[in-house]
Amino acid sequence: MWKLSDAMLTLDQQFAKITARRVDLHSAEELKTRLAKAQAENRPLRVKLGADPSAPDLHLGHCVALNKLREFQDCGHTVVFIIGDFTGMIGDPSGKSATRPQLSKEQVMANAKSYQEQVFKILDPARTEVRFNSEWFGPMVFEKVIRLSAHVTVAQLLARDDFAKRYAANQPISLVEFLYPLVQAYDSVMVRADVELGGTDQLFNLLLGREIQKAHGQEPQIVMTMPLLEGLDGVNKMSKSLGNYIAVNDTPKDIFGKTMSVSDDLMWRYFSLVLCLPEDEIAALRAAVANGTRHPREVKDELARRIVAKFHGDAAGNEASAEFARVFAQHELPTDIPEVVLPAGKIGILHLMVKAGLALSTSEARRLVQAGAVKLGDDKVSDFRLEIEPADGLVIRSGKRGFAKIRRQP
Repeated sequence: MWKLSDAMLTLDQQFAKITARRVDLHSAEELKTRLAKAQAENRPLRVKLGADPSAPDLHLGHCVALNKLREFQDCGHTVVFIIGDFTGMIGDPSGKSATRPQLSKEQVMANAKSYQEQVFKILDPARTEVRFNSEWFGPMVFEKVIRLSAHVTVAQLLARDDFAKRYAANQPISLVEFLYPLVQAYDSVMVRADVELGGTDQLFNLLLGREIQKAHGQEPQIVMTMPLLEGLDGVNKMSKSLGNYIAVNDTPKDIFGKTMSVSDDLMWRYFSLVLCLPEDEIAALRAAVANGTRHPREVKDELARRIVAKFHGDAAGNEASAEFARVFAQHELPTDIPEVVLPAGKIGILHLMVKAGLALSTSEARRLVQAGAVKLGDDKVSDFRLEIEPADGLVIRSGKRGFAKIRRQP
């Protein structure tokens, strides 16, 4: 039977491994003490991460905390992954200026199923405990809610940065939102968390978990926050709502192409936070780029290959790299261009793009044409009013990664 001692790491090695790349740590001394106690008692720490299944896909931003959880597992500890099926139906701004939309039970459970499938691309299932917080909140009576609420004041809640900003701007804050941090904190009580992870925008909620655990006679959890990964725009944190994300379930080609669009300055953050490359190796790569030994594009290709390999395997990473070079460096066409079947006759360029899946709407197609991003064969399209009778086999292209081949109905 596997034991904590099988991890074969000293306490100092464990501490160095699990505190690398973190931002906040409350506190280092408590963590060292808890690690020593766990080793002495041969009892793995219970390391908690909660996720509200507000969307069906995880992206690379989520991987920052998941990577850290895997490092805890590699040190012999147990991950408690809480799927907030109950809190997902409440809504939490978490640094946003407006309330997150509430979801139906059916939407939440469908997203939760997708989450479970994706997290195990990183986490070890044998050392992961998956819990749904409806398990304890579903049957909770209102008297218990009132008693739980007595442990936090309005002044404490208004100290949370996003609440404070909205209150100062006279923007509404519902009581439901005020309850959210308390609900998240109570999750820690119910799973007896030793450590809780989250992004830097979750610090208030994580610290409140310590207070609620103490109120319930438990040893307060250690709190560790991880950096927020910037998305493809290089400015905002990676987010599906902003469209600046790389999804864990994206195809190898899409993961590779999106990664290659990351700026040269930002790619080092991806090496660190997505691939967990040691800082000395990143420093060596940066030095090689700085002194001209390696070209930034070559290093970014390595980044993209390794990210694809993380989720799809080495062969997929190498294939995506070769395909990208063939299409973009050698200006050849992809090998797997999707077809759009058209009847005989003329069609407007905007409707053709929508039918080919290169734009979601004619208005989006018009913007792409006006931006000079659309080609028919080798010819750039400049007139959004253009009507054509496309030949069989003609390739229409939108942007760097959008291709479709026309096939005429017989």
